[in-house]
Amino acid sequence: MRNFKHIYFFLICSFTILLLSSCADENPMAINPAIIPAPLSQQINEGVFEMNNSTGIVSTDDEFTQVADFLKSYVEYGSSIQLKSKESKNAIIFKRDTSIINLEGYQLNITSGGIEILSNSAKGAFYAVQSLRQLLPATFENGSYKNSTVIIQNLNIKDAPQFKYRGMHLDVGRHFFPVDFIKKYIDLISMLKMNTFHWHLTEDQGWRIEIKKYPKLQEIAAYRNETLIGHYSDQPHKFDGEKYGGFYTQEQIKDIVKYASERQVTIIPEIEMPGHAQAAISAYPELGCTGTPIDVATKWGVFEDIYCPKEATFKFLEDVIDEVIALFPGKYIHIGGDEAPKTRWKNCAHCQALIKKESLKDEHGLQSYFITRMEKYINSKGKQIIGWDEILEGGLAPNATVMSWRGTQGAVIAAKQHHDVILTPGSHCYFDHYQSTKEGEPLAIGGFLPLEKVYSFNPIPKELTIEESKYVLGAQGNVWTEYMKDSKQVEYMAFPRMIALSEVVWSENKNKDFENFKNRLEFYQERLDAREVNYANHLYEVLGKSEIKEGVLFMNLKTNSDTKTIRYTLDGTAPNINSTVYKESLLINKNVTINAASFDTKKQVSDIFNETVKMHKAVGKKITFNVLPSEKYNAGGNSALINGISGSDKRYGDDQWLGFDGKDVEITIDLGKEMNLNSIATRFNNQKGSWIYAPSQVIVTFPGNEEFLPIELEESEEKIVDLKLETKIFTRFVKLKLVNFGVIPDGKQGAGHKPWIFIDEIIIE
Repeated sequence: MRNFKHIYFFLICSFTILLLSSCADENPMAINPAIIPAPLSQQINEGVFEMNNSTGIVSTDDEFTQVADFLKSYVEYGSSIQLKSKESKNAIIFKRDTSIINLEGYQLNITSGGIEILSNSAKGAFYAVQSLRQLLPATFENGSYKNSTVIIQNLNIKDAPQFKYRGMHLDVGRHFFPVDFIKKYIDLISMLKMNTFHWHLTEDQGWRIEIKKYPKLQEIAAYRNETLIGHYSDQPHKFDGEKYGGFYTQEQIKDIVKYASERQVTIIPEIEMPGHAQAAISAYPELGCTGTPIDVATKWGVFEDIYCPKEATFKFLEDVIDEVIALFPGKYIHIGGDEAPKTRWKNCAHCQALIKKESLKDEHGLQSYFITRMEKYINSKGKQIIGWDEILEGGLAPNATVMSWRGTQGAVIAAKQHHDVILTPGSHCYFDHYQSTKEGEPLAIGGFLPLEKVYSFNPIPKELTIEESKYVLGAQGNVWTEYMKDSKQVEYMAFPRMIALSEVVWSENKNKDFENFKNRLEFYQERLDAREVNYANHLYEVLGKSEIKEGVLFMNLKTNSDTKTIRYTLDGTAPNINSTVYKESLLINKNVTINAASFDTKKQVSDIFNETVKMHKAVGKKITFNVLPSEKYNAGGNSALINGISGSDKRYGDDQWLGFDGKDVEITIDLGKEMNLNSIATRFNNQKGSWIYAPSQVIVTFPGNEEFLPIELEESEEKIVDLKLETKIFTRFVKLKLVNFGVIPDGKQGAGHKPWIFIDEIIIE
């Protein structure tokens, strides 16, 4: 009898647990609204809407039918909820509202009785769906939502974008990506209410679009014999010896364009001219100035073989454009126009005769002639051109839109000439740059662009008046793939920075709050997880910043998440859940190794931040310069050279290296009082492929003393050049003059320009 009671009690408990579980399944909690990009206005109301099998989905205007079908397919994919294609008591209804002026704007009204989506176009309706999507559990993203009901918070949203152009770019010339990934990329763009995919299809290293009139573009130009291994600045260059390439057929492109259109994304194809044309010239040598056969480029950089402005070249490009226009229904064709060396043109009899015939000033004028002629043809086909800001050189083509990448100055010049501009400066929009200073990040081209800096971007340059700022269409994130061999690496570099940029271009500046954004990003990352996006999760990463106050060195630690605790050690051991909690700046007055990490209540949730500080006589002292470091390479401030911390051996874009563009540099350190010195040491970055050269000479002087020590630096191919000077002197001041290498010779990256000088910690013992 006792056994029966035991079994009976067990069955009752089990049934109760199952019942409670079932109730929980049928009544899941509503998600707290955390929409990205932030809506223009959002009011959360009491109550919830229950979506279930009795819910209908209705479009009162034929224009919205495709969007309604998109939402229906999204909800029903992998879930047990099947929406009825008719009105019901708890329906989702799409309605046209002609009072909504912005065609990308919308209203989303959720009540316990139903969901109402108001818009004046399919675009606005689609963006309302993207906001609604973020109010559903992330499991809808991969079809794993299993409950029969989903609960949605009642609210009212009124929303519209700040900018009309909200873009993401992808270079498929350097590395080629399959159709499935291109579609996934478009999906991810559209989820963030971005409306443009800039598809970079032609390059020196590969031609990626089928042109039926010129089959050698597919047979020859689409493939390179091998690919550079490692970074371009690694010397000597090494190659993998493996043929690489591919191209998209016109049928594949039509399919992708249709797919993008269904997600309100316009594709802008880029066909580079007159530069970045080596792949095309490899297939058709007569397109170049020399007529000499060349290979598709196997390494990165800028190449001298560019299109020759002959009639045969223009005929080729016009034929290409004809086939491109037939595939892409959007308004724009991007023609590149960047990084076109004029070496071949200077030595080409035809080019020089054309300059004379057309009364052009020089080769820059010839480039303007080239671009203007192609623009006229493209305009005749009902399209407009976009070009990188180099198309300003020699005079801007009449109807061109400028994409400003070398800072914002190109945008300022073009907008003041009443040309439309799109901002994509390397400082804030180049997602091929490193996003963390920690070691172990995937190899990248260089630079440093953390999430917060992307989020801080204002696409309207301060030099523009209110009237001139109307020519700013928006902004774009660029993903150049020299060092991105597969789609997973593209995802890692693009996310979450793409998410930050989406809010920059959609949301009003007054609504931007990075702390609030980070909290919402934590929720959004659940969607990326569900879609198996290989994003970079630096949200909990511990960051360190040295600070000098009245000659005393401090280390400040922070993490991008307010919900986590930083714990640290100063003895080189790894932190754990019992380590000291960071509360205030750490006073540093001796050699230490700081290890720190973010923790929740139970475990470590970030990688370990590690910094070694070595005290020396210059730490915390006064430092002055005759010229200031570049704003782009001054992340650590001027005190970076006297804070006891050395920069990365691999990267020049971290907080510790200071970069100076093409100038001699004089650095003076005031030790505060006279003292005995035994040695002075520093080091210089020497990544010549990135236009960075160690100085040709370093002159060390001691103001107030007659000592004068010029040091000649032998030219080296090493990435780091060390300098150590042994001396015996009693002095207060130390002055270093860094003599710039001079003009970069022909045949080298940056030829004709003066290189950068990058200097690390100045260690005085």
